[in-house]
Amino acid sequence: MSAPAGSGKGKQIVYTPPGSPSPPGSLHDLSDYDESEYNTITHTSSGRGVKLLHTKSKVYVHPTRNAKDNIPGFIALVQQKPPPSASSSSTSFASSTIPVHSLLLAWLPESQLGNAYSTYVKVDLIDDSSDTRETYLVPPPPAVSTSASATGTYAFAVPVDQIYSLILRPPNSGWTFGSLIINTKNGDSFPALFFHDKECASTIEQTRKRIRNFDPFGEDGNQFWGGEEVLRWMKKYARVEHSRLERDTYLVEPQSSDEKPWVPKPKDPQDNFAGSSANIKAPNVANIFAGGFDKVFKEVKWNVLERLSRVTNLTRQTAAEIADSPNVPPQLRRLLKTPEVAALQDEFDSARIYLARWAMAIAEQADKEKRKTVWSSSDVMRMEDSELGQFEILDIAVSRDTRDRKPLTLKEWNSWLDKDGKLTRRVDDVKERIFHDALDPGARKEIWLWLLGIYPWDSTLDERKAIMASRRDEYVRLKANWWNELPAKLKDEHFIDQKNRIEKDVHRTDRTVPIFAGENCPHPDPDSPFAEVGTNEHLEQMKDMLITYNEYNTTLGYVQGMSDLLAPIYAVMQDDAMAFWAFCQFMKQMERNFLRDQSGMRNQLVTIDHLVQLMDPKLYLHLKAADSADFFFLFRMLLIWFKREFAWEDVLVLWETLWTNFYSSQFVLFIALALLEKHRNVVMNNLTGFDTVLKYFNELSGTIDLTDTRIRAEHLFKQFEKKVEYTDRKSVQQRETESISWKSLTSVPGTPATPNSTSAAPVGAPPTPASRPGPRPGQRAATSAAIPGAAQKKNEELPTISPELRKLLSREVITAEGQL
Repeated sequence: MSAPAGSGKGKQIVYTPPGSPSPPGSLHDLSDYDESEYNTITHTSSGRGVKLLHTKSKVYVHPTRNAKDNIPGFIALVQQKPPPSASSSSTSFASSTIPVHSLLLAWLPESQLGNAYSTYVKVDLIDDSSDTRETYLVPPPPAVSTSASATGTYAFAVPVDQIYSLILRPPNSGWTFGSLIINTKNGDSFPALFFHDKECASTIEQTRKRIRNFDPFGEDGNQFWGGEEVLRWMKKYARVEHSRLERDTYLVEPQSSDEKPWVPKPKDPQDNFAGSSANIKAPNVANIFAGGFDKVFKEVKWNVLERLSRVTNLTRQTAAEIADSPNVPPQLRRLLKTPEVAALQDEFDSARIYLARWAMAIAEQADKEKRKTVWSSSDVMRMEDSELGQFEILDIAVSRDTRDRKPLTLKEWNSWLDKDGKLTRRVDDVKERIFHDALDPGARKEIWLWLLGIYPWDSTLDERKAIMASRRDEYVRLKANWWNELPAKLKDEHFIDQKNRIEKDVHRTDRTVPIFAGENCPHPDPDSPFAEVGTNEHLEQMKDMLITYNEYNTTLGYVQGMSDLLAPIYAVMQDDAMAFWAFCQFMKQMERNFLRDQSGMRNQLVTIDHLVQLMDPKLYLHLKAADSADFFFLFRMLLIWFKREFAWEDVLVLWETLWTNFYSSQFVLFIALALLEKHRNVVMNNLTGFDTVLKYFNELSGTIDLTDTRIRAEHLFKQFEKKVEYTDRKSVQQRETESISWKSLTSVPGTPATPNSTSAAPVGAPPTPASRPGPRPGQRAATSAAIPGAAQKKNEELPTISPELRKLLSREVITAEGQL
């Protein structure tokens, strides 16, 4: 007996055996040489037979919410034989051009395929990238072209030229299965089809092949799924247009009348606002205050008005909200309130976003000029009187604390070591200092080895010397393993692919940083695409380290993006062995971001989904309405820890802050939350679609203030921690109140007592607040004491604290092996 398909992780894919035999006299598995026999296969009602062009298995119909009722089947693209009356004028099957009117898009349950089942499986597994492939003929699908006539088995076949649109929704953090909905020109729609990709052998194999070319920094970092393959089939034989208004909608063979409301015409290339708002450059805010605001203001005033005069639709409300901000300088407020701006309507998102971002940048710079920014743990935020209350936007004025907090220098660090080189300070005190003050550049090479776990916190100087000597020897051995076998390795296709990928990535990583800039030596590989350009010794060291890591971590290997993680470490260490092992330690924490199935990234996006729902439900509802609640616009930021969002020096500060795990091992999610809250007003007032949200956050790269973001993130964490503690305390109080009420009830004469009612734990009681290894300085433990007078109040509806949210309170690093 065959095991059910997809019954367990890592098990072999098993297809559901077919139910009934195929119709008498049916033929299939015919090669091109047997195609002449195709004339014997005809549909009983139309006189047509079908050729199976493409198919995809494990595509389900979900009739009910119960998973056991799901019906597995195949989606297929088949070609009908032209009817006899049209045979003379229609394109034959032997022709390389297939007319659209001869194609059917069908779905058939596995149980109805009979003997043709094996043919469907075979075609599904064929790599159709090959120029030559056999022809496979199968019994025709049911002649069902409308949902009204769908059979009880949900099988259908609809002519491609009768399809109006396809709605393809890829899998995301909230829904495991991607789906396809077919809408016809008659207004019919068929059962939604769900792609169970983890059960589909062909999708699994295609995903493995694409992994080698995975580009998380491309336009689309989504994982491959079966719906993409169906879309590729359709585009191969028919004209398919992607709607710019509905990102999941594709029009099939659209007429001009169909395109107008769905596919916007290209904008006039002479229009300054055509295309991306990235083409609209805001004035240099720093120069505004360096050279005097009034002077620069006069220079940009008419330029701004000239650009905005081309926009026919900028909302009066948007301009008014920006103009009324007390942080915007009065000159800019006057500009925004002029009739020229106030009269503009709301049509081009690029202008609206540009104006909002520019106003925010000027307000920030003006505020910085008023006072010196000092990082302080005594910063406070505005909160409501309620201990739990409704979450509000942080209104943080950076502390004007006069304390001159300086980065930790190597001299001060050495003063913390005793005569044996052992640290005399509490580890939590050291981490607190680094978290708030960061490190002096001269101290990073030494202290990063402690933060990354190369050196134990209780090690002596002699022990650290022994550790480094051993690590150096080990690195030399690992590198020699592939270096000495290079001629043989260069015959391995996978090794060549990885080496070429590393070569390409390294040559485009941080080339503006002085250590990686320029080419001062010839390239050692004459076949390299960079051979004519040349290279430098630091790029070559980076390549060797990444190839060594590819051979060292045989499970994962090298994945694009890892060069971004290695570059800062190598630039600080400038020692290949030290940098390699520091990178390996860092990758223990980051490896889950690069898992082939993207489960690590998906878990983090789910966590931030829960976090935003808890901390700012209004923002979450807006993002959901904007089709952005999957938080994909944060994907790149989380993947490489904001490496491309902050300036180089800020990245070094941010990473050493995160490596402390002072508050949480996932504090990077609070950095992301801080960024969301910083730009909340712009998002809620101006961004209404997936494309605009993604575009806006991508364009923040290089403009984010790290100090402000860190302060916001810390306050958000404290607010989150307070919410969890309050929720747990109130939950305990409510259970105690219910217990007291029950005891009072059972004390009434004649009322039977429930056995063990006083000792049994309440069902559904939330877990106690998550603990951390070692108390954090100033941390208060949650109390379970009941609040006086609470017994008289109606039980308060408490937020749900999911397991993902509770993990945010832990300082234990989550690894690829340790994640759920």
